[in-house]
Amino acid sequence: MRVLLTGGAGYIGSHTALVLLERGHEVIVLDDYSNSSPEAVRRVEELSGARIPVVEADLADRAAAGAALADVGFDAVIHFAGLKAVGESVAQPTRYYRVNLDSTLVLLDLMRERGVDRLVFSSSATVYGDPVYTPIDEEHRVGVGVTNPYGWSKFMNEQIIRDAQRARPELGAVLLRYFNPVGAHPSGRIGEDPAGIPNNLMPFIAQVAVGKRERLSVFGDGYPTVDGTGVRDYIHVMDLAEGHVAALERLAPGVESYNLGSGTGSSVLEVVRAFEAASGREIPYTVAPPRDGDVATVTADPARANERLGWRTTRTLAEACRDAWNWQSANPDGYGA
Repeated sequence: MRVLLTGGAGYIGSHTALVLLERGHEVIVLDDYSNSSPEAVRRVEELSGARIPVVEADLADRAAAGAALADVGFDAVIHFAGLKAVGESVAQPTRYYRVNLDSTLVLLDLMRERGVDRLVFSSSATVYGDPVYTPIDEEHRVGVGVTNPYGWSKFMNEQIIRDAQRARPELGAVLLRYFNPVGAHPSGRIGEDPAGIPNNLMPFIAQVAVGKRERLSVFGDGYPTVDGTGVRDYIHVMDLAEGHVAALERLAPGVESYNLGSGTGSSVLEVVRAFEAASGREIPYTVAPPRDGDVATVTADPARANERLGWRTTRTLAEACRDAWNWQSANPDGYGA
């Protein structure tokens, strides 16, 4: 299958590109490099031994994207393109809505014009809002209690895709709701390279371990959890990438949603201790007040993906910490090294 990866030079996109190539698919990357690097694509080529055509364009720009893809054929799309920082979305809501919604609208129009009817969408567990229960299954309510524009943009994109599929019944779409992606490829050649201050826990811990940052802030230690810190469901990025390929290979007309998570929760301090064990470095931290909107525990119920996609996580938190440290220690400045 010839697969277009929008945002394919990013963290999850680059790992998914590698798995697709290893499974015998062809990959085309579309990216504007606003939050990624051409070096990620070069390293995927290095690891896979395959050449990856790259289309450099802003997918949210209808004219530019249409012109850039005019002579590019593809059978399916995995749609990663978009902005993804929760805090930034609160500060820049109109930018997040414009980029994240326009990129999906443009993509769906281009797919319709070309007769492409296979789509895997990179969604998020943020669509569940403040959870009513946990572990969260796909029957949990969505679009209620969402706490930030990033989450709302994912929810709105899911609805846009559902409406587009009703108007075009041959379209097969899968909405993949991620929990907390962590880790890196075990080679240490590709990994997460956040711009500026990391928004997620593990890359922040990794930057403390490598000496780029002085200490970690732990937001709240009074939750009803094993050690008082928040518990989340961390999924190795290679397991996540394999989930995308499993979804792609089982696409059928209609829209399906799947949680991609491990089903197991780990507290902030458990992640800190696991990273210390993997890196051999102490991770200094201070406890800060809990953030508005944070809840004690959020974990996935991945049973639907396990059963219908034949997919499940196989990598541990310890392996994720090992692989993240391999990446960070070999690339202290990310792809800019």
